[in-house]
Amino acid sequence: MVLGVGLSSAIAACSVPSPTEKSNQPIKVTLVSYAVTQSAYEQIIPMFTEQWKQKTGQTVVFEQSYGGSGSQTRAVIDGLEADIVALALALDTQKIEKAGLIDPGWEAELPNESIVHKSVVAFVPRNEEIKLSKWSDLANNNIQVITANPKTSGGARWNFLALWGSVTQAGGTEEKAQTFVENVFKNVPVLPKDARESSDFFYKQGQGNVLLNYENEVILAKQKGDKSKYFVPTDYNISIDNPVAVVDKNVDKHGNREVAEAFTQFLFTPEAQREFAKVGFRSIDPTITKEFESQYPPIKNLFTVKDLGGWEKIKSDFFADGAAFDKMLTKINKK
Repeated sequence: MVLGVGLSSAIAACSVPSPTEKSNQPIKVTLVSYAVTQSAYEQIIPMFTEQWKQKTGQTVVFEQSYGGSGSQTRAVIDGLEADIVALALALDTQKIEKAGLIDPGWEAELPNESIVHKSVVAFVPRNEEIKLSKWSDLANNNIQVITANPKTSGGARWNFLALWGSVTQAGGTEEKAQTFVENVFKNVPVLPKDARESSDFFYKQGQGNVLLNYENEVILAKQKGDKSKYFVPTDYNISIDNPVAVVDKNVDKHGNREVAEAFTQFLFTPEAQREFAKVGFRSIDPTITKEFESQYPPIKNLFTVKDLGGWEKIKSDFFADGAAFDKMLTKINKK
């Protein structure tokens, strides 16, 4: 968690350093992100700080916090003084904007509408006895899906929307989509708080027999030695678009806007995009996408949040208190 930021900010507010003093003083930047990005940022941050040091002579120290996207969002709103937020979905960033911490129009401040990387949903069967070839297989009675709780996890919201859209985007009615999603969640044994905890429940505690998770998370697990096979539905899948934004109120308070903005811009460079791709994220840079094409199967019908009505409609229809997700849990006796 973040320590010392308030003190350093207070000191910075007392005096304006000369250019020479500025270059010699370390500056702190607080990055708040969601759980599964940590492996990428552990590589990207040293690259940026080295380049910044060479360019300006200034040392940058990053404080980092990782957790469920929804939980991180609430923490920032409640006082965690993030300078940069890199969350799992634009809806969470919009909540911070509505709290008055991020200026409106943040999406236009960076390339690609501030979407820094993408992913899709993948299935991980526990063993070869679990046969999966399409979305509808997840509703079979012998399948116990592990997925996080959409109330606390951005990743779980993507999972929910992927399940729903696998029906509606293929021409099915909303009634059919609701029945399908209910049938999947009936057999969900536990709802972890975030994507990282989902992996722990599945891999370390042996719960469930299918993990529903980010493609980048299962790729990373494989890189770390996991032998499990995974399956990416390529007929229909959702584009998991992950934005980054500077927290305007906090960078102005801390006096570190210049370096915070430079870091968010650095995330769109080939060097940073390559690091995201190495740990399983789909790059938004066509050159890097081509470089890693063997790792990512193409999706025939890749739908987006806009295809499902946009975040405001999604929030009110599915994830607001008392909306469709809460009603579904009550109906299937999960709440």
